Amino acid sequence: MRHAAGLLLGILLTPALLAGAAWGYAQATASFDGGSRVITDHTRGYGAFALLAAAGLVAGVVIVARWASPLVSLVPALTLLGLSGAFLADPGTVLGLPARAHAPDDLDFGLRMLLGSGVDAMLGFALLVPTWAPRRWGGRTADEAPAEYYSPAGR
Repeated sequence: MRHAAGLLLGILLTPALLAGAAWGYAQATASFDGGSRVITDHTRGYGAFALLAAAGLVAGVVIVARWASPLVSLVPALTLLGLSGAFLADPGTVLGLPARAHAPDDLDFGLRMLLGSGVDAMLGFALLVPTWAPRRWGGRTADEAPAEYYSPAGR
């Protein structure tokens, strides 16, 4: 049951991570002028960085969570690595996918930039590493079960 829930969570997490990181990246790049070294829109920049931080936090929790099924990280990892491999094989086709899915311009730009810059591959490998831990595939042992706590008054 834990792996079925992990598979479902991984399927739901994949587009959320992709869209959150891509839209946050697009908004962050639109909020500053690199040539003159100034932030042109503080509100947009703060929101973009908050969204990027949230996507990073979710990825980090998925990477380190011992309670989670490895499928939670395996599904997004394989998707990101598959997209990155397809990009290396045929960039034109893969970069055209967001437009065919009718993604908004900001999201389309962010998806293309993260894929083309290798950030998706980096995140994919980071999410793949926890699936190699044998402890994540098995269930809880008796040693890892939560301890029961008793109050001193109850004794």
